[in-house]
Amino acid sequence: MIKRVSLVVMIFFYIGAGINHFWHPLPYYALIPTYLPWPKLINMTSGALELILGRLLIFSQTRKFAAYGIILMLIAFIPAHIYMIQNGWCTGSGFCLPAWATWVRLFPLQFLLMAWAWWHRE
Repeated sequence: MIKRVSLVVMIFFYIGAGINHFWHPLPYYALIPTYLPWPKLINMTSGALELILGRLLIFSQTRKFAAYGIILMLIAFIPAHIYMIQNGWCTGSGFCLPAWATWVRLFPLQFLLMAWAWWHRE
């Protein structure tokens, strides 16, 4: 029962995060390292991946693929978290994360999210 509830939460988490990339893109642009080209495309691709992988978690036949895809996606996001640590992170509205929160986003949060996906791979 706990695993089923966790899976439903995870599905909504990734679908919601994916939608948010399109509804509120500005904070995501601030996460993308300046050395990467095409921040709008990177944001849209990240959002689309979260939407697709979140939907693939729904079906037992595609859940393993989705879980591994989420883990790979989270690994791909690590440079953005390192960039946040190096440069700080502020949204377009002026809200800024404190330095300790940028570290928490990298470790342990990223690794907890990976473990959560790993748990639902079967």
